[in-house]
Amino acid sequence: DRLEPQFATPCPDGRGKHREIGGSLSPRPAHCLHVTHSSHHIQPPLRTHRTMRLPNEAATAQLGAQLAACIAPGMRIYLYGELGTGKTTLVRGLLRALGFRGRVKSPTYSLVELYVLSRLHLYHFDFYRFLNKKEWNDAGLSEYFENEGVCVVEWPDKAGDAIPPPDLELTLAHAGKGRHVRIRAVSEAGNRCVARLPDN
Repeated sequence: DRLEPQFATPCPDGRGKHREIGGSLSPRPAHCLHVTHSSHHIQPPLRTHRTMRLPNEAATAQLGAQLAACIAPGMRIYLYGELGTGKTTLVRGLLRALGFRGRVKSPTYSLVELYVLSRLHLYHFDFYRFLNKKEWNDAGLSEYFENEGVCVVEWPDKAGDAIPPPDLELTLAHAGKGRHVRIRAVSEAGNRCVARLPDN
């Protein structure tokens, strides 16, 4: 929605003029200003979707670093995409931005890797080897999703509908020599995170 201009009420300087905020007239003392809004003023809706072009591996890692600035304890981030689309690269960028300096690998065989960081615990999951949601139930992983840790999951679709819903979904796909990512917020926390991502 288009926001209408904001105006200041006249300053008692004898001229009786309205001055548009940000206009060309010289500023008056702060005590003279009283900002009013149009009765039709509406806050723009939060952006729940974002698409980005990631031209190389460095850009994929940078997106992970940008996510690090907006995640909060208890959030769940699910990563979709075929092999080689950059899911683990994105997680590596996220962890580097959070201060982790060790090796980051996809937990294909261990199912989960725990990273204890300064302000949160992050659990990195990989369900690629799951054949169906029964394996999710047998693995006993549900308790990880019930605490204040951040859960980042590669291949969440392999667990079917047994896995709890996410806050953020990121779907990565090949796009020439680079990648294309679609980011979707599923919760209010996810909305806030998407809103903080810079435009690409």
